[in-house]
Amino acid sequence: MNSSAVEVIDLGHYVKVVRRQLKKIVALSSVATLISILVVLSITPIYEATSTLLVEASSNNVLSIEEVYGLPNSGSEYFLTQFEILKSRDMAKRVVENLDLVNNPEFNPFHPANKKSFSLRTLIMGEGEPPTDEQVIAATIKSFWAAISINPVRKTQLVKISVRSREAEFAPVAANAIAIAYIESQLDARIGMTQQAANWLKNRLGGLKKKLVHSEQALQAFRESKGLLDIEGVDTLVSTELQQITKRLVEVRSERINAETNYFQLQQLKSNSYDSLSSLPIILKNPFVSRIKELESNSELKVSELSKRYGPKHPRMIAAQSDLDAVRESLLTQMKRIAEGIKNDFSAAKSKEQSLLRALKNSKSDMLLINQTEFQLADYVRNVKVNRTLYETFFQRINETSETGTLQTANARIVDGAVISNIPVKPKKKLIVVLALIVSLMFGIALAFLLDALDSTIKNPEDVDHKLGVPLLGLLPLLGTENLKTPTKTQSPVYSFVHGENEGFKESVRTLRTSLTLASLENPVQVLLFTSTVPGEGKTTTSVNLASAYGQMDKVLLIDADMRRPTVAKQLQLPTNSPGLSNALAYPESLDESIYTIEELNIDVMPAGAIPPNPLELLSSKKFKELLVTLRGRYQKIIIDSAPMQAVSDALYLSTLTDGLVYVIKADATADKQIKSGLTRLEDSNARILGVVLNQVDVEKEGRYGSGYNGYYDSYSYGRDV
Repeated sequence: MNSSAVEVIDLGHYVKVVRRQLKKIVALSSVATLISILVVLSITPIYEATSTLLVEASSNNVLSIEEVYGLPNSGSEYFLTQFEILKSRDMAKRVVENLDLVNNPEFNPFHPANKKSFSLRTLIMGEGEPPTDEQVIAATIKSFWAAISINPVRKTQLVKISVRSREAEFAPVAANAIAIAYIESQLDARIGMTQQAANWLKNRLGGLKKKLVHSEQALQAFRESKGLLDIEGVDTLVSTELQQITKRLVEVRSERINAETNYFQLQQLKSNSYDSLSSLPIILKNPFVSRIKELESNSELKVSELSKRYGPKHPRMIAAQSDLDAVRESLLTQMKRIAEGIKNDFSAAKSKEQSLLRALKNSKSDMLLINQTEFQLADYVRNVKVNRTLYETFFQRINETSETGTLQTANARIVDGAVISNIPVKPKKKLIVVLALIVSLMFGIALAFLLDALDSTIKNPEDVDHKLGVPLLGLLPLLGTENLKTPTKTQSPVYSFVHGENEGFKESVRTLRTSLTLASLENPVQVLLFTSTVPGEGKTTTSVNLASAYGQMDKVLLIDADMRRPTVAKQLQLPTNSPGLSNALAYPESLDESIYTIEELNIDVMPAGAIPPNPLELLSSKKFKELLVTLRGRYQKIIIDSAPMQAVSDALYLSTLTDGLVYVIKADATADKQIKSGLTRLEDSNARILGVVLNQVDVEKEGRYGSGYNGYYDSYSYGRDV
């Protein structure tokens, strides 16, 4: 029974829901719209007037003294501050006092004119004590403050000041009064600030003068204590001397390094012999040594030439050799002098470097002392300059403030005054009525959807498939007594198939018969059981009319097995206390007496008979099974009308003895949960459920609201009388 199909959004279903409840939706919307019209007509109209104010970034003073006020010349913070001032309670208080709004009943809730109106609070709490003057003023300010709206125009210096009132003439007066009150408050604030600044400057000026004199005296005392005439000249002299000493020290240090190098080479010699000294480059580079070396070379050359011609003892050889030795002796003597000079040069260079280092140290000490003195002097001079500048500035500002104290102008002006508007801003009658119409329509539609969601009944074949998931054998339209023939016996709906004039109903019964025939092709159904969920769903009418349809082709027996509330005998107008099923079960020999032939319907009928104390025990007896076997041999089709499933379990047991079961459902009446419960119980008992019959369907209503059913109903003339 549970469907596993994937549910999708069916827009057509929503359209059908709206169409089904359309009259109710329209009625609800009409009532709501009418009420909104009455409410709108009863609301007091409110008028609004707007004044445009220009707030400038700086005031138009003859002399600029913004520094005294501490106000910025521009910036969004300044304008935001002014907007908040315009919206302040103090501004509303100014206007209340200027326009005497305490005597205006619109804004004064304690005004005598307002006491005439009925108040629920007064009815509950009584009159109470009369308000004080402060309470009256506070309430008036609060009421008027709520009627004001301040709206700055973006990227401009303009402000829109709007006031709402019940009087069209008062609104522009109040809007302009707020702008004027703001301008006056700015002038008052500036004049007060100017006077306050002047007084403060005068008090401050005396202290500044004393501070200036004290700083000048401290500067002079410092100069005298240090004996300073011109610190800049001393600084230049010491700086120049320090530079020269540093430069000379670099030169002397270079000389000392060279002398130290030569002295180190000299110390490396093993002795002061001719050969050792002649190996030093510094000695060989000496010009005098170079000349002696040339004489030595000439003497050696002369000795060499003479040695080729004379012997060593030749006088000329002896004289030449003597000259060579003298030259070498002189050269050695000179080199020793140079070596001694290297030692002296190193000592002198080292001494000179030490002397310059001491001079540099002394010069640096003097420079540091001068820097400290200069720093202290600069501090004294800076204090004097700052105090003098501050004193001169205050002196200048006090003169400006005194001169301009009475020449203040406002930083705001009205560029567009408020005017009277005869068109109220609220209530917006058309808008309210349209919104009421739209909202009521939406609410009505939502309510229709809610009712549809809460409605769990089966209305049409679509609900059978969607909610129950069982085959639909057919549907029977709702009948009215006006469609039946006038004879008394045929007034009952059970005669509709035979004597009724509604061809649609007849066709629906034939369709049901055909559906049952097709459903039993593989497994023929001889005994057919009819049941429903609750009483009053029309299963007896359905079973009688279906038996009449079968009676046109086969020999049919209709058994009323609902022995708790039997209705077949009554509807077929059989005699009271007619023998029936209970009699046949109690006395099998009276079977023929318990069966009645209905000529008009061409069927045989076995009514319930006498109502037994326990019908279920009687139906579950062996005699009923034997009776059913006997009847199977006599009739081609047996239709059993049983009790509803919700009340008793008769049908549950009978379903095990019959070949098939038809479940009758009254359209738009029985809840789907009850139907599912009955079908589930039958399935659990292995009953062969052939399908359901949707009974008493209002085909005209479903044809109007269900777009998919109109043609279906018309095709078979279900909704027309033929």
